[in-house]
Amino acid sequence: MTTGSAVAAEAAQQDEFNPFEAMRLRFDVAATALGLEPGLRQVLSTPDRELTVAIPIERDSGALEVFKGYRVQHNTSRGPCKGGIRFAPDVNLNEVRALAAWMTWKCSIVNIPFGGAKGGVICDPRDMSRAELERLTRGYTLGIMDILGPDRDVPAPDMNTDENTMAWIMDTYSMHVRRTTTAIVTGKPISIGGSRGRREATGRGVMIACREALKKLGLRPEDTRVVVQGSGNVGGVGAMLMHREGYSIVSMSDMYGTLHNANGLDVPAVLAHLQEKRRLEGYGEADYLKNSEQLLLDCDVLVPAATENQITSANADKIRCKLVVEGANGPTTAAADSILEDRGIVVVPDILANAGGVTVSYFEWVQDRAGYFWTEEIVNSRLEQIMVSAFQDVDAAAEKHGASMRIGSYILAVDRVAQVYRLRSQHAS
Repeated sequence: MTTGSAVAAEAAQQDEFNPFEAMRLRFDVAATALGLEPGLRQVLSTPDRELTVAIPIERDSGALEVFKGYRVQHNTSRGPCKGGIRFAPDVNLNEVRALAAWMTWKCSIVNIPFGGAKGGVICDPRDMSRAELERLTRGYTLGIMDILGPDRDVPAPDMNTDENTMAWIMDTYSMHVRRTTTAIVTGKPISIGGSRGRREATGRGVMIACREALKKLGLRPEDTRVVVQGSGNVGGVGAMLMHREGYSIVSMSDMYGTLHNANGLDVPAVLAHLQEKRRLEGYGEADYLKNSEQLLLDCDVLVPAATENQITSANADKIRCKLVVEGANGPTTAAADSILEDRGIVVVPDILANAGGVTVSYFEWVQDRAGYFWTEEIVNSRLEQIMVSAFQDVDAAAEKHGASMRIGSYILAVDRVAQVYRLRSQHAS
């Protein structure tokens, strides 16, 4: 089954950088491999609900400004929707749609009882005070209030949002339903129902996925050079955890530039510098490069853990690694997939590699609803079990269909959601 060429042919006729198109192209290949009936194919590729809201807030200057926000719920057949909320100036509906769909497939791969959702607000948090961000968060929560709930839709942090953002959402929701409802969001502070291990979960999942992939390639962590694009909650945490496991982290980056040391970075020192200076520039024990140069550095493993559309048809033929482990959502375009596949570069896809975050979010939701909280050791142990099992399931699906791990992950995910839909609907078959 030549999945790469099929995706590439259609990608050439589409907007390569439209994340929803990238998701749809891969979904179509998986649906064809599964022989998915046309009606069910249409149902699973169409979001259940899309909400656009206007959010008027008062700026600190006293001026009134209206921001636009979105919440997309992709599929609810397996359970409540789950998905992050991002604040960024380039948020758009196609991006939110794609992220919601990816979350459906991600939850299916790790076999947790959620469907996918995603939210976003068009704003630049760097130009907003903490008080303005709080008013924006509360206004957005009120705008999407009618579709939220522990049994309906459970948000989480994403780009430029954090545990404080989740605390504001929880408080706003709780005030309006007249009861404290901790299970309305995940990624909260531990003191108000958050889970131990949640902040590190996505980076830890990336580390586990990388380790399992290295076993397939016959490589060992202590002999492996890693380039990590990013230094935040995924890249920074992932780099630290991999450093502790013996990997040589030769490069890290932030939005301003890239550090590179072919002999390996002292990751704790890099992160301490970043925390103090708020940027990587100025760290002395490495060369400082342009971000455009980072993805082309020689390494064994490349971990894109920043934003979408980083590995494209323009640079995929210049990537110098054996393995790509996707920490970010959608870092590789559909057109780039076939180039990497033809070059023999193994890609552990985002909907598997970064699923540690939603897995521990599920743990947090379970703990909130039970009112009983776990130790960090239990959280990490259960995360490891789920990630290893998911990797093996994806690998088996890829082998069965003669496909890449990317398409294998979609085949596994779509098949599980389709099975549930058939069982719930007499009209699905």
